Amino acid sequence: MLGLSAGGFGSLAFMGLFGTLPFGCKRASHLETASNLYLGPHYLPKAKNVIFLYMDGGVSQVDSFDPKPRLAKENGEDPRKKFKVDATQFDNVGKILKSPWDFKQYGECGMPVSDLFPHIATCVDDIALIRSMVSNFPEHTNANYFLHTGSGLQGRPSMGAWMNYGLGSENKNIPGYVVLDGGLIPPGGLDNFKNGFLPASYQASVFKAGPEPVANINPREGIKNLQEEKLQFIKQMDDSLIGKIGEADAVESAISNYELAYKMQSSIPELTEFKEETEATKKLYGLDSDDPHLRGYASQCILARRLIERGVRFVELTCPNVGADRWDQHSNLKVGHERNAHAVDQPIAGLLKDLKSRGLLEETLVVWTGEFGRTPFAQGSDGRDHNPSAFSMWMAGAGVKGGTIFGKTDEYGYRVIENEVTVHDLHATIMHLLGIDHKQLTFRFGGRDMRLTDVHGNLVKDILA
Repeated sequence: MLGLSAGGFGSLAFMGLFGTLPFGCKRASHLETASNLYLGPHYLPKAKNVIFLYMDGGVSQVDSFDPKPRLAKENGEDPRKKFKVDATQFDNVGKILKSPWDFKQYGECGMPVSDLFPHIATCVDDIALIRSMVSNFPEHTNANYFLHTGSGLQGRPSMGAWMNYGLGSENKNIPGYVVLDGGLIPPGGLDNFKNGFLPASYQASVFKAGPEPVANINPREGIKNLQEEKLQFIKQMDDSLIGKIGEADAVESAISNYELAYKMQSSIPELTEFKEETEATKKLYGLDSDDPHLRGYASQCILARRLIERGVRFVELTCPNVGADRWDQHSNLKVGHERNAHAVDQPIAGLLKDLKSRGLLEETLVVWTGEFGRTPFAQGSDGRDHNPSAFSMWMAGAGVKGGTIFGKTDEYGYRVIENEVTVHDLHATIMHLLGIDHKQLTFRFGGRDMRLTDVHGNLVKDILA
């Protein structure tokens, strides 16, 4: 008590900004399983929030951010005569396939970007591009679990749940971890966004498109007092049950979620109403587009910005359904990738520019990635199969060194040959920017202290500002 009160009202203000206890303080053991517990950062963070732009299906690295002129020179040749070809998901290995899109250099940094992303290309001086990502899994479901939870098996907490557990939300009326459903839930389903063995209150809240993003967000009772009386009655029953059974995460989390749902009835309708957004802002994101898929993703990006403005810790956007699958083009690569890119390119660039103009990019980490890459040779004649041995991703914003290219693949973009970055390394780096030591954020489960990065993970220091 003396230690906490030593700084007087200055300490109280500091605690209000960074958590309920100063850094390094240990909570009483009986609170460690409480559903509303969060630990606070281990050191002063660069980022306060994360916007995770998930490119579900696996964007082709050699068609987006990793140009390979050799593919054009050897287009149509047998890849087995050029390099060792690993087993592929569908065992339908075609010829070496050049990129259908040209690459140009952009920004002061001269970063090459394909014609798929002309809008994102204008933001490259704020982007740190990693070309040397690898995954442990060549199949969507396991790769999705791995990217989201650090394990290829179902049942682990997602990274958003870990961030929510570690840092909590700055807004008591909105969940700390929100997934914006663009129309395609990735393979593996909602378990990509679950709490796993963490208390249930840390799982994602999924917001759908439309005027009612959360089911039953509008009260059904015509009289306010009637709803309050019902909730009070439920609270009395919950308190009675807790008094009989003691601490129980499932019950405590349910109570916490009831209370949060009640608070959301006043905050969510205002959050999802864009009346206060200027016409220039809406146009920047592409809300005036004739493409309904682009407009839908633009709405997600605006909503993501509004969420982090209100203190939501981790926001994930899923892909829109453009009618050509997600980024999983086993055939018809050109049409599929162009439809997906057209839907997300302008809204993402608009998000980066809007965040920057508002001063929010300095405290927001934006992450863009899929679960793996694609092969430099065709599947059949005009598609690309899964490739976990190399893919590209990028980050922008708080603590990131913009205009940076890190890592290198071989002349075909098939395998990483320099500065390999694993999914565990990516998780460790994201947590570091949020002020979290990935080795110290743990939860006791199954007889040992579990963490998002398991026993792996190293910081990717070269992309840090």
